[in-house]
Amino acid sequence: MTIRRNPNRQPTHPGELLRDEVLPALRVSISEAARELGVARQTLHRILAETHPITPDMAVRLGKFCGNGAQLWLTMQADYDLWEATKRLAREVAKIPTRTAA
Repeated sequence: MTIRRNPNRQPTHPGELLRDEVLPALRVSISEAARELGVARQTLHRILAETHPITPDMAVRLGKFCGNGAQLWLTMQADYDLWEATKRLAREVAKIPTRTAA
């Protein structure tokens, strides 16, 4: 089954999910999570504030920490980034012709 999302709705930043759902469900503080993830507390804070992306390295750490694998975190970040880029570049991209093979 394929889940379709509304293309006009911004995808959730993975930091929001981590901040609002995951850490509270795991009953872990930000400081404790950062320590267990092996990252600086500031690094985790930036992700939770949605000012920094989930990198592949962080995705691997979060995947292990949460037990759900890195791919989920990377896919969420890619969806978020692609939506942002599409909106930001819409006018410029509209000027690019679409080529097709003969």
